[in-house]
Amino acid sequence: MPVYQYFCKECNKTFTQTMSVEDHDKRKVACPKCNSKKVEQRVAAFFAVTSKKS
Repeated sequence: MPVYQYFCKECNKTFTQTMSVEDHDKRKVACPKCNSKKVEQRVAAFFAVTSKKS
C-alpha cells in the first residue's frame, strides 16, 4: 500500500498515512495530533519493494 505524507496547517505537524489509492481518493484525512482536517498532501519519495532480484 502507498504511504502518503501530509502537513497540518493548524499545528504544523508533518505525518504519514498508509492507505490504498481508493481510500486516498475517497477519504478526508485528519491530523492525528489535533484532529484538524486542514491538511495538505506533501510530495513524498516513492519506492517499490519486489521479491525478485535484478
